[in-house]
Amino acid sequence: MPASSETPPPADARTMLHAPTRASRWMWMSLTLDAVLIVVFAAQGRKTHESGTDLGGLLFTALPFLLAWAIATALTRPHRTWAQIWPAGVVVWLVTVAGGLALRVAFGGTAALAFQWVTAGALAVLLLGRRAVTALILRSRRRRRS
Repeated sequence: MPASSETPPPADARTMLHAPTRASRWMWMSLTLDAVLIVVFAAQGRKTHESGTDLGGLLFTALPFLLAWAIATALTRPHRTWAQIWPAGVVVWLVTVAGGLALRVAFGGTAALAFQWVTAGALAVLLLGRRAVTALILRSRRRRRS
């Protein structure tokens, strides 16, 4: 006799159905946090250099890095790599730094050597640090489930 439509699927099937939803939610939260961290980086830079905190100025400062980050993220297949430090996280970080600096100059901004070093260091801490924390949280959750 076929199973009724009201019969819940076996536990394994339920887990498989819900796992992509949870993973997708984690991925989008993590990627959103990356974007927010880049905006925080830009805001802190503007504050440090007393450039003002107006929204237009903040977007002008953050936009080159957000564009470079978005391209790098898309190219590294975020649905599989959003929590990876190596190699995807490092690629996203390097492309965000190099592409962001290049776009900043193309948009009429400056990129003094000291700014390049600060940018590389700050975005390493923010983007790679977020991935490290995410990986630790996910590992901890896996251990609790097993």
